[in-house]
Parts: sequence; C-alpha cells; structure tokens
Amino acid sequence: MPDPLPTHAGPFALGTFRGTAEPFPGLVTGARVRDLSDLVPSVRALVEDWDRWLPRLGDLTDGTWYDLAGLEVLAPIEPGQILQSGANYRKHVVDLVAAEKESVHGTTPEEARADAEQMMDERIRDGVPYVFLGSPRAMCGPYDDIVLPALGEQHDWELELALVIGKSGRNIPAAEAMAYVAAYTICNDLTTRDRLYRPDLKAIGTDWFTAKNADTFLPTGPFLVPATFVGDPGDLRITLRHNGVVRQDESTKDMIFDIPRLIAYVSTTTTLRPGDLLLTGSPAGNGAHWGVFLAPGDVIEAEITGLGHQCNAVRSHA
Repeated sequence: MPDPLPTHAGPFALGTFRGTAEPFPGLVTGARVRDLSDLVPSVRALVEDWDRWLPRLGDLTDGTWYDLAGLEVLAPIEPGQILQSGANYRKHVVDLVAAEKESVHGTTPEEARADAEQMMDERIRDGVPYVFLGSPRAMCGPYDDIVLPALGEQHDWELELALVIGKSGRNIPAAEAMAYVAAYTICNDLTTRDRLYRPDLKAIGTDWFTAKNADTFLPTGPFLVPATFVGDPGDLRITLRHNGVVRQDESTKDMIFDIPRLIAYVSTTTTLRPGDLLLTGSPAGNGAHWGVFLAPGDVIEAEITGLGHQCNAVRSHA
C-alpha cells in the first residue's frame, strides 16, 4: 500500500483486494475494508445488480473487516468491454493540431492556434466522438509496476476519468445517459507512440492494439466510487506527476464531448452492459507534448478529485 492511504469521496467505495489468500471484493470505508465475498463473488457481480446493492452497502456493519494498509489493492473490476475515447480534450487537441500546422504547413503560431480552435468549435457543434476498444488484459492495479515492452521507445502516459456502466442499454438518449453510470474510477491509458502508426500499412493508419494494449499499460483504480458520491463529473481535477514534475493538470470541463454524449454515441453501435468501462479521454500534458517519455526507474503519481490516487514505478521488460 502507498503512504498515505488513498481516499475517496462519499461514505464508501468498492474495490478488489488481496490479503494472504485469494482476491476478494471489498467495501472501503476510509481505512477499513469489509470483505464482501460472503455476499457476492466479485465487484462485477455487484455492479450487475447495482440498483439492488447500492442502497444496502452503506448499512453493512457486520462481517469480516481488514485494515486497508495491510491489503494489496488490485484493479477494482474485471470489465466486459473497455471503450476508450480519443482526442476528447479541447486544449490537448488544439495543441496537437496547431503544432502540425506550424511544422507541416509553415503557419505562424497565432494563425495555427486560431485555426485549431475554430476546428474544435466546429467539432463540438457538429462532430461525433472518436472511440476504440481496449483489452482488459492490459489492466493492472493502481500501485503495480508498469513494465515497458521490448518493442518501442516512446512510452507515454494518458490519465483519464473512467466510468462504469451500471445497467444495460442500446441507443441511449443523451438526456437519459447519466442514469446508466454506476461509478467512476481512474485509468492511465498508456501508449507507445512510436508503434501507433504502421509504416507498412499507411492506408490503414493507426495500430491501437499494439500501441495501447501491452501488459500493465492500463493501471486502474484504486476504487470504484459510486456516481452519487462524486458530484459533477464535468468538474473534476485530473493531475499527473512524472518523477515529481506536474505534467497533466486539467479540469474535466475541458472535454469536447461530455459523458452523456459519449454514452449516447457508443450505444448506437454496441449494447452497454453492467461492468463495461468507458474512458473519457486524456487532457493536455502527455509526454509527447513535453518531449519526455517513460524510462525504467521513473515513477508516475496520478489522482482525480474524489477517486483516490495511483503510484506506479516503471521498469524494463527484462
């Protein structure tokens, strides 16, 4: 466990933990964890019956309790599918577009930024989100080591607010979408930048599978915090430090497409089911922006308002 212990908004949160035996679902209340394995086999099973369980969780006082400090904190849930939003923070995308206009087209910095901001305004008004699938096998715990794969050198961070779906739905109207959110958690959606584009398949373009789904490339948790305790998810602070230096520090207010629009969009293609994760995009401040990438011995510290924090050491695959 890290020092200090992770905190959470509201009276309780949920997670998956390991003591001396098998992993178990747990109810977190401050520094204590109630083993829920006598009631449900997993956090996923609890979310699949969310409307019945949520009102009962705050009343659980008996049962087996542990000190959080004595437990290993694992990724809080095994999701059904992981939906990942790309290019969803205005400042981040404006920075990328403006940099390209300057370097490729020779535009002045002022013109490049003005053009990029106009593009984003049009996208907000008339565009749709950009979403792709991730692999649950990439997930690891919030304090696990990040293991850099053998291939690629530009390993980058992307801290994101993630939501957990709490009931099934298809073609969900944006006006009704928030009723489908059970809880929120933290995900750091790592990317190997120099493996993102395929020079042998330029017509196809990006290779999201290879660039984003290496083992340990999705630190998740520490907890699932019920949506009712989080407040406005459109006004949370996302902060990431790389070796003690603040690299990302932005409000979720900067999202291009908010959570209702993301849910409405993805549900036109796939049926959302309880336990699915939807990542909402990463703000400005990735390593590519700073010209700094992950290397063995680095430490990433990350937090989002009310959801706790992560701390991951980086090591080589060897």
